[in-house]
Amino acid sequence: MKIKFNYKITHICTQSGARTGIFSTPHGDIDTPVFMPVGTRASVKAMSPQELKDASSQIILANTYHLMLRPAESIIKQAGGLHKFMGWDRPILTDSGGFQVFSLSNLRKITEEGVRFKSHIDGKEYLLSPETAVQIQSDLGADVVMAFDECCEGNASYEVAKNAVDRTLRWLKRSYDAFWANDYSAKNQMLFPIVQGNIYKDLRHYSLENTLPFAKCGIAIGGLSVGEPKPKMYEMLDELKPKLPQNMPRYLMGIGSPDSLIEGVLRGIDMFDCVLPTRIARNGTAFTSRGAINLKNAKFIADFSSLDPNCICYACQNFTKAYFRHLFNVEEILGGRMVSLHNIHYLNNLMARAREAINNNKFLDFYNSFKASEEYNNFK
Repeated sequence: MKIKFNYKITHICTQSGARTGIFSTPHGDIDTPVFMPVGTRASVKAMSPQELKDASSQIILANTYHLMLRPAESIIKQAGGLHKFMGWDRPILTDSGGFQVFSLSNLRKITEEGVRFKSHIDGKEYLLSPETAVQIQSDLGADVVMAFDECCEGNASYEVAKNAVDRTLRWLKRSYDAFWANDYSAKNQMLFPIVQGNIYKDLRHYSLENTLPFAKCGIAIGGLSVGEPKPKMYEMLDELKPKLPQNMPRYLMGIGSPDSLIEGVLRGIDMFDCVLPTRIARNGTAFTSRGAINLKNAKFIADFSSLDPNCICYACQNFTKAYFRHLFNVEEILGGRMVSLHNIHYLNNLMARAREAINNNKFLDFYNSFKASEEYNNFK
């Protein structure tokens, strides 16, 4: 069956080897490298779909685990899928629920069948298996469906990591078979497999080698940014880069700090996601061209300058640091909403700057300048 997805490399930087591309999906084209805001429960927290578009978001991510619990994939399917349910007409990627299950260590039991877990909401028991994870994502109507995997902690032993890789590969075969047996591709959907291996080079290579036969449209790298030092994450990406497929998007899961985004782009990554920009925004922290700032600090009480003079988002054009400090001090919702808007805009703009530098064969210059700046070092 013809796959209704396409990835085209538009330019490879002669300075650095970083690349730009266009990932075409049934819900629109995506310029890569790209950051994906996370809409865990079919909503990017506090943001409307129009605000996400105004912030130049091209694709968002939603969460299988949370949506299967509430409102249930059957309800979303009745609504016509996630796009109609949440009023978002651009591409959507759903994660498989594997990471959420990993984080519920006291509420779940992993077996070869899948993961049995108790809902954090009402204690009801569920089974999430490779087959059900793929089925739920298909019912949600995602453009990109993720294979079910096992993620382990960043400091896991070699034995634990090896067992997780082997189980992930067995689950990948079942995810793949279920996806194609049920002809989900006919619903304009595609499956991304996930490379695991923790911080062990040989396991990363082993996982990638055995995952590649299942990568038809894209490939993801999981199990990083889960507690290991950032230099170790970059080391794993350096190991994988030469063997990653050229003709499809490469997705680094769970990454959203500005420094790590640029480090990932340098290493050939095309797609990123993270809850970070909206999570820290709700706590009063903003990304800026001078690094992260905490707007709750008393020093901003009479600071009537914009949030970031180099930003053109609605929040920066209309409000001051003093106003934001006031909003957070009195716990007004608008503060978290507007800083979320700004942070998403900031990361989308950062990716646009990276794409421009790549297309001009100047990404290494951009990388070196960025790495020496407050933008990079105040986020580490």
